[in-house]
Amino acid sequence: MKLLHLYHDIMNLYGDYANISAMERLLKKSGIEFSTDRLSFSDSADLCSYDFIYIGSGTEKNRNVVLSDIHRYRDDLVRYIESGKVILMTGNSFEMLGRSITTATGKIHKGLEIADFYTVEQNKTRVTGDAIFEASFLQKPLVGFINKCSEIEDLDEPLFTVDMGLGNRKNSDIEGFRRKNLFGTHLTGPVLIKNPHFLLYLAALIVGEDTPLSSDHLAYENAAFDITLKELSALKTNA
Repeated sequence: MKLLHLYHDIMNLYGDYANISAMERLLKKSGIEFSTDRLSFSDSADLCSYDFIYIGSGTEKNRNVVLSDIHRYRDDLVRYIESGKVILMTGNSFEMLGRSITTATGKIHKGLEIADFYTVEQNKTRVTGDAIFEASFLQKPLVGFINKCSEIEDLDEPLFTVDMGLGNRKNSDIEGFRRKNLFGTHLTGPVLIKNPHFLLYLAALIVGEDTPLSSDHLAYENAAFDITLKELSALKTNA
């Protein structure tokens, strides 16, 4: 197995490095041999040689800087996604996949145009809050935190359904973006630490369903998820 943490140094808000660390720990505990590359601007990568790619969240400024660089990987990303390999993009990183990103000052950045949606940043409004999302491919919901200043329009390939919290835009009941085994979500936390069942789901996609995965080391993560879901559900009920 080969893992890639792309733009590890600049797209790393909210402790997002822990998402790749969680995957590494799970593979190690399961006896699966792997290597991890952590690459950024000065590096070159053959994306299709990897089994899992992760890109975390950054400030809006850093995301725009990365967007100017990641265009060189555009065709490779398309091939990677179409091949069915797994890629996780958290925070605002998946916004780069759309047609464009309009900043709060009105400047328009050309997106990767891998998807048809577009992103518009709000000038004075930054929205934050806890979230509970439902996933059709998971038996349990997901929990996490949203912190963004953007709204996404014309997205017709959502990842999650909103049970509590903020969707892709105001009053939206959908969140994130999914195409094949590309998963993009604004959930931070980090999402794979807060949701160990999601971690196991992604790992099974990476290594294959016939390869056993060890989850005994996730007892604390599972307990934390149960408590968080209980507390957030109580807040939703009392709201």
